Amino acid sequence: MASAPAFLLLFIMLLCSATVQAQRKIPLGSPLTAILIKNSNNTSWESESGDFAFGFQQIEKDGFLLAIWFNKIPERTIVWSANGNNLVQEGSKVELTISGLFLIDQTGKQIWSTTKTPNTEVSYAALLDEGNLVLANQDSANLWESFNEPTDTILQTQTLTLGMILVARYSESNYSSGRFHFNLSDKGPRLYKRAFPTEVGNTAYWQSNEVSSEYQLTFNQSGFFCLEAKNGTILTVLLSSTTSSSERDFYRRVILEYDGVLRQYVYPKGDYSISRLKWSMAPSTSIPSDICSNLTENTGSGSCGFNSYCKLGDEQRPSCFCPDGYVFIDPDDKIKGCRPAFEAQSCDKDSLDGDLFDLHTVENADWPESHYEHFIPVTEEWCRKACLSDCFCDLAYFKNGDCWKKQLPLRNGRMRSNYGGKAMIKIRKDNSTSKPGGTKSKGQDQPTMLLIGFLSSSVFLNIVTLVGSLVLFRFSKKAKVIQPYEFMPDMNLRTFAYAELEKATNGFEEQLGRGAFGTVFKGVIPFGNVSLVAVKKLDNMMKESEREFKAEVSAIGRTNHKNLVQLIGFCNEGQHRLLVYEFMSKGSLAGFLFGPLRPTWHHRMQIALEIARGLFYLHEECSTQIIHCDVKPQNILLDDSYAARISDFGLAKILNTDQTRTTTGIRGTKGYVAPEWFKNMPVTVKVDVYSYGIVLLEIICCRKNFEAEVDDDTQTILTDWAYDCYASGKIEVLVNKDDEAMEDMKRVENYVMVALWCIQEDPSLRPAMKKVVRMLEGTIEVSDPPDPSSFISFL
Repeated sequence: MASAPAFLLLFIMLLCSATVQAQRKIPLGSPLTAILIKNSNNTSWESESGDFAFGFQQIEKDGFLLAIWFNKIPERTIVWSANGNNLVQEGSKVELTISGLFLIDQTGKQIWSTTKTPNTEVSYAALLDEGNLVLANQDSANLWESFNEPTDTILQTQTLTLGMILVARYSESNYSSGRFHFNLSDKGPRLYKRAFPTEVGNTAYWQSNEVSSEYQLTFNQSGFFCLEAKNGTILTVLLSSTTSSSERDFYRRVILEYDGVLRQYVYPKGDYSISRLKWSMAPSTSIPSDICSNLTENTGSGSCGFNSYCKLGDEQRPSCFCPDGYVFIDPDDKIKGCRPAFEAQSCDKDSLDGDLFDLHTVENADWPESHYEHFIPVTEEWCRKACLSDCFCDLAYFKNGDCWKKQLPLRNGRMRSNYGGKAMIKIRKDNSTSKPGGTKSKGQDQPTMLLIGFLSSSVFLNIVTLVGSLVLFRFSKKAKVIQPYEFMPDMNLRTFAYAELEKATNGFEEQLGRGAFGTVFKGVIPFGNVSLVAVKKLDNMMKESEREFKAEVSAIGRTNHKNLVQLIGFCNEGQHRLLVYEFMSKGSLAGFLFGPLRPTWHHRMQIALEIARGLFYLHEECSTQIIHCDVKPQNILLDDSYAARISDFGLAKILNTDQTRTTTGIRGTKGYVAPEWFKNMPVTVKVDVYSYGIVLLEIICCRKNFEAEVDDDTQTILTDWAYDCYASGKIEVLVNKDDEAMEDMKRVENYVMVALWCIQEDPSLRPAMKKVVRMLEGTIEVSDPPDPSSFISFL
């Protein structure tokens, strides 16, 4: 019997040996040469499956790139490269020696080499089926891996650790280092634009702070690009693929592209002779979703070059354009920006070319951080004249009574349909390139004298008097009905007239939903083009005075968190109280969670964490502590990327700085209301914690908290059923038909335990939302929860 363990060990060693032998080993001295002949045995090494190849690829007519690529698909998509900044020519070679891999150009000069552990000899190389090129010693221990030195792409099973960096290529066909980096710092992963051509980071335009002290990024087999703690706990999913087929049916890659956006792509495996097969971007899998808006620099050019503007096109891809009167400096390299195609206005005091210029209006475009003067409140016509009369002004931007004068070079240019405002660009009339400062010809004298005579005549004076009277009459009538835009001080909250919101909603025609305090309608607020909004009309039972209403709106208006729906403005006119929010295109969590297309388990985990972070912000991080009072799936909305955003907190209970509790009438929705509301006890932020616990159970189980029509009566009340399953050790019953969750039962149990702590009858036993966030992230351990009270809020 003593020989059994030895036999087992021998069997395992034989299996490992077979695995190693299954690798296609490349022995020392194997040649690779850069030649124009395609499919030559001397130009690439393949992985065992043939999915990947390593070797030379010709980059147009510029030279050869030493790279790894997807080998079976027609595109031969490159995922790693060694010499993007220094292409080599035909005749260059790769040498595999005991010291590593060496790239030698056609003149014999060393261009690139691997790094390896000192005093250890390389025995062979191998390109693994995951796309990882490794150098190994005679004991099959890896001395160097391409996965540890990524360029711009991450493949499945690849992990990024602290200090690693992705560098975008310069352009689609230029593999030299570009302007954008993605790195893992001790403060979290971030995307930033570097001060090109130096390596110094200039502007971070996206950063995730949701990390533990030690974390890593993993692109797992399920297609999730995740932030993970070192113990394997998923902190957040950055990018994901929603394909329902097995991961074996798709190739996947995550790439930091040359436009600065991190994207995930999928490619179906199969008959590659089918012409329609191609890489497609997985839905809602790009960071950031709108780089045109996200990237604003104080000293750089922005997402596009100077004097150009960025606009999202198909699949939300940014493209760079020149405004009218401007042309690209280099049409083959648009990121170098644009230049005027005319001679600039002269500032010579004797110049006569001022009349040769006009302003071309571009709706919904702006070049932020390019201004040198700002005026408010003024009219659009005043703004136009001020720029035309100023030889330094190259562009005037007008919006809601604000006028900015801007001058070259213009930076951070962007265009989007809901920006509002007008960019008025100064250009020469009729694309004139006339020289400034000339004298007038004699041919101009006679018309000029005739004009002067007309201007001095009584007929002209009578016309001016009549037209002036008509203008004053029309203006006095309009002044009675048109109200100027007003904004709350210290924040960008706009005040709306009731008539304006009534018109914007077409008489409050399309109802989006009804909450505890009012009804929400879909509206269109004109800002140049149109912008969708959600207008909440509060019930008449609200009796706050104008001062109290504005104080609460002011506090809400100062909130700023990615998991809260943003308040745009309000109406406080007579008896009318309305709130205007940004419109969430994907609807409510209730519709998504309880509908036919429920989210995946990983997506539900992410939504649960996002809601918790939003409540944590309301309770502890914003300037004024806010109790939401009505946390439920109907009040959790989903943005364009299906990220969770808490809504309907416009008239939640706001605590003073010296308050931790308050007394108020029962607020909320049956099924989510904490027990203390019914006991006339002072309420605290723990009422939101209770409601969150109910919502968390609904997210876990993909069902409502009360369902009368169930096969088993013990499952009618979700809280009772969840605790019974937990107490009996049968948590898997809660996710019985969810294969993805069934494969992650440890985390399912963890989430159920957190929910049970949140719904304790005694508020003091419920954890604060900060602790809830940490428990969900896995940074602190969750202890066994006691039995929640049998008191149920909807009885």
